[in-house]
Amino acid sequence: MTIAPCRDDEGYQTEILQGVSRTFALTIPQLPPPLARAVGNAYLLCRIADTIEDDARLALDDKERHATRFVRVVNGLEDAASFGHDLLAVLSPNATAAEHDLIAHTAAVLRITHSLPVAQREALTRCVAIMARGMIHYQRTGSREGVADQAAMDRYCYFVAGVVGEMLTELFCLHAPDIGARRATLLPLAISFGQGLQMTNILKDIWADQARGACWLPRDLFLRYGVELRDLVPGRNPPGFETAMRQLIGIAHGHLANALRYTLLIPAREAGIRRFCLWALGMAVLTLRKLNARPNYASGDQVKISRRAVRGTVLATNLAVRHDPVLRALFAAMSRGLPSSVVTAIAPPPL
Repeated sequence: MTIAPCRDDEGYQTEILQGVSRTFALTIPQLPPPLARAVGNAYLLCRIADTIEDDARLALDDKERHATRFVRVVNGLEDAASFGHDLLAVLSPNATAAEHDLIAHTAAVLRITHSLPVAQREALTRCVAIMARGMIHYQRTGSREGVADQAAMDRYCYFVAGVVGEMLTELFCLHAPDIGARRATLLPLAISFGQGLQMTNILKDIWADQARGACWLPRDLFLRYGVELRDLVPGRNPPGFETAMRQLIGIAHGHLANALRYTLLIPAREAGIRRFCLWALGMAVLTLRKLNARPNYASGDQVKISRRAVRGTVLATNLAVRHDPVLRALFAAMSRGLPSSVVTAIAPPPL
């Protein structure tokens, strides 16, 4: 029997969002309250799955076991408190204090999950199940040598981000019938939106990923320019590295153009949903600009966008949120000088 959430659970969800993601703690409150509650909860579920994936101390078999248990917990088939207790006992000290705290409060998060309307809950459980399966697959096949090709990178991006775009779209469609009427058009764009954000993260986190033995760059692309991914050195790579990086920046830029198309399909009266999308989109474009200016960067801090830039993005998109021509012009201005590839909105790739 599921226990209903209490006021403390709701307060905890709001508080821990600040600890695990300043970005989502900023964007989620822009959504209408019932939607913000579901999206905030969904983010925390995904963060628990991420914490399992990223733990450097857990063996692969243990990661798979915990991920499988977590899917059962989300589906209401296993006790959340027991799962949280067992995972916390083996969690690496390298996980952040906020991540330890989140795992310790798994039961509070799940009480909110299980209190959501059935259709919302189904969207969340589907997302977590697909994400967990994909993460484990890539944990078993990933290495510092990268993934095989762009198609493999696309699949990875789907399982960690595209599926989140699908889930958010389902929640938006449940929230507003006129958004639901555009569901078939929105879903492939949502996958592309997620890939644009994830590719941006991959490109800015190359050295952090390398430090934990991972690389999500397409191996064949870099080999084409004479670069072995396993031999990468921060800030000291041949010219072919910059060429390949700029090609990937162009692909990410193409996905972000699809993200703008997605956002403009949201009715202008849904300003909160638009802000939620636009702020994430704007910060990704600014990050791509940093990467394009310094593709052979040596540290993630060198391509991190400033708080001033974030504030400027928030202000500009807030002023333009209901005006599609202005938003298109703003995206074009922010993207000026970036390599560009036309990217077709995609269906979910098979594992």
